[in-house]
Amino acid sequence: MQLYTECKIDVNLYAKEESGGGMEEKKVSIVDVAKKSGVSIATVSRVVNQLGGYSKETEKKVLKTIKEYGFRPNVNAIGLRTKRSHCVGVIVPDITNEFFAKIVRILDIFFIKYNYSVLICDSNEDPELEARHIQDMFDKNVDGLIYVSGMESISPILKNHKVPVVFIDRSPKDAEVIVQSDNFQGGYLAAKELLAAGCKKPLLLRDYRMASTIQQRRRGFIEALKENGMECQRDYEVAVMPDYMSAKEKISEILTEKGCCFDGIFTTNDMMALGAMHALAQAGYSVPQQVKLVGFDNVSLSEFCSPPMTTIAQNTEQLGIVAGKALLKLIRKEDIEKKEYVVPVSIQVRSTT
Repeated sequence: MQLYTECKIDVNLYAKEESGGGMEEKKVSIVDVAKKSGVSIATVSRVVNQLGGYSKETEKKVLKTIKEYGFRPNVNAIGLRTKRSHCVGVIVPDITNEFFAKIVRILDIFFIKYNYSVLICDSNEDPELEARHIQDMFDKNVDGLIYVSGMESISPILKNHKVPVVFIDRSPKDAEVIVQSDNFQGGYLAAKELLAAGCKKPLLLRDYRMASTIQQRRRGFIEALKENGMECQRDYEVAVMPDYMSAKEKISEILTEKGCCFDGIFTTNDMMALGAMHALAQAGYSVPQQVKLVGFDNVSLSEFCSPPMTTIAQNTEQLGIVAGKALLKLIRKEDIEKKEYVVPVSIQVRSTT
């Protein structure tokens, strides 16, 4: 049997009530909400706080009443009684990166439904700034934390607090709950696409940092090559900063020094793929006629660049929702089904293969 803690909340909800010739604001208590819904005060409390223990029909009835009268829970009062801030923290390494921006948006939409505010911080891939943001989140008494870590191991600050944490995308050592894409499968699909397009000498252009996500993409890529009797030789694996310009400069350097010694490229993100594509074009090589290309992330530019890019698509909506649900369960001290969640990826085949 699942037990639910009832919290007596001072809803102090507001509604507009017609009086005489105009509208005036009137305080409405949780008792009024219960009477109008035909349920107990405890049930309204559970519905407002999303604690469960009620039927779908009852939930619809209470929420309909809340919407009809424009009721708004007093979050501060709830926090005082439940010792929760009703705020969650989200830390990402680069908010300007479309992939992370999409996840933040999904998390914000998700937690609003459960009356949580979302505090967002950008670590700018800086371990010191990341540690500071973590401490700031704890100082603000967030109920839980979701973040993409740039560290190889969990920050000591996390180990000294009991605030629930869900890691997303990257998996530092000793992470307890992690939600990530099937990066191995992504690398595998990329290699299979290049091989199916006739590539005999595919090049791996990867992020030099070798975070867990990059390691998995690399392993998947190499596994697909091995299945086809090929190896990823040292000369055909190049590590650079994971941005447009670094990738463009590296491919230009290879073309200048060795010529076009490869017939396909897999990059571990789309911006690197775009840089590689432009380097090839400037050197007089055509994509996909002479060199095939596969990126990773399926950002907007991949669809609208010329030619449109074949890429591995991550399901940012599912990543955000799964992470949000896991954190919500941890905050409520409920059991979660597993510690690691893997979200499937897919390949978007366009004009570069």
